[in-house]
Amino acid sequence: MKLVSWNVNGIRACLEKGFGDTFRALDADVFCLQETKCQEGQVSLELNGYHQYWNYAKRKGYSGTAVFIRQEPLEVSYGIGIEEHDQEGRVITLELEPFYFVTVYTPNSQDGLKRLDYRMKWEEDFLAYLKNLEKKKPVVVCGDLNVAHKEIDLKNPATNRKNAGFTDEERACFSRVLESGFIDTFRYFYPDLEGAYSWWSYRFRAREKNAGWRIDYFLVSETLKNRLEEARIHSEIMGSDHCPVELVLGDCPQ
Repeated sequence: MKLVSWNVNGIRACLEKGFGDTFRALDADVFCLQETKCQEGQVSLELNGYHQYWNYAKRKGYSGTAVFIRQEPLEVSYGIGIEEHDQEGRVITLELEPFYFVTVYTPNSQDGLKRLDYRMKWEEDFLAYLKNLEKKKPVVVCGDLNVAHKEIDLKNPATNRKNAGFTDEERACFSRVLESGFIDTFRYFYPDLEGAYSWWSYRFRAREKNAGWRIDYFLVSETLKNRLEEARIHSEIMGSDHCPVELVLGDCPQ
């Protein structure tokens, strides 16, 4: 099973930059988007063979997520059941036979860390949501988590130490997710690989210089470890300031 996640930084803009070609080339069983920046009715995608699920922010042109999946899920839910967090279209959960699949667009702490306190509350509540799902079956969670976990996960750690996405507080929250039993699948396969990034600023020719951050992830419950086959970052794919990330799951071992 091939799973792909991509922060498209506006699906309407990405459609004009080759999204359709990328979607077909990656040929995923599940393809999810973050930061769609659209409202219901603004985008119509003809994706033959896929079921589509969209979660829109109440604020126009902001946030938003989507999932396109070949196999119809058993159940679909939107948000995490907490009104404070469910106004921005950030979470879609699909119950599949073997596991829950969750795509998320984690809130950014913003310039000056003016939203860091809210982000901390989000982190606590979102992890509790994932662990509650895990009581029933394993969880695959993916998306733009808006944090570079370790110094290896961004080009310039020293100068970004107190910036959104690399604060001690945000990194500690990600550590707690891993300590609670989730696996960072890219680091599972490539624990020491440097220069592997999924987001680059549009400024200072950052992508050309590969001065990026790894902030897009696939995390899985520990019980899915034996199904992990490969994790990839498609840094060659353009169309957004992020690139797609991928996880391949094999059949459940006998």
